Amino acid sequence: MRNLEGIRDPLALQAFEYGAVAWRHRQLRSDPSIVERTFDAEHVRAIHQYLFQDVYEWAGQYRSVNMTKSLSSFADVHTGQIDRYLSDVHCLVGAADWAGLDRDAFARASAEVFSYLNQAHPFREGNGRTSKVFMEHVAELSEFSLDFAQVSPQVWNQASMLSGPDLGRYEPVPDSLVPVFQAIARPARRF
Repeated sequence: MRNLEGIRDPLALQAFEYGAVAWRHRQLRSDPSIVERTFDAEHVRAIHQYLFQDVYEWAGQYRSVNMTKSLSSFADVHTGQIDRYLSDVHCLVGAADWAGLDRDAFARASAEVFSYLNQAHPFREGNGRTSKVFMEHVAELSEFSLDFAQVSPQVWNQASMLSGPDLGRYEPVPDSLVPVFQAIARPARRF
């Protein structure tokens, strides 16, 4: 994939990308003012732009081609589905009383938000890392934080895949993600 460093070896690019993004992620965690918490499409784009700014010229820009992964097809770029799913994410975040949710309700609401965000899959690369940061921002509204290390990448990816819409439908099916969010939700430590 074309990158700012001109790296052609896929393994070298992967190592560079993961290192650069991890560094930017630490910066985001240490300074919450870097990305405004608006929970809309611009919020998602700002996260991606910040995380991937050292790697890709197109950081923060929507993909221009349709994407599939395994059995999953993501939002159609030609019909405006990316913006539609991200608008749904914004509405779902705004509709929940995050501060008042118990762990089970938090897991269900988070699973629903994430399933729409995952279905949008707005970028060519980095959707998972961007989505996790976004969900960390959502969790800031609640009494919980997220510890993604509590589930394996295989469990996370399988649940994400299963949350895609049924054939011919628009709405994702978040049920497979609820136990994942129950497993990663931790009482937040507020200082």
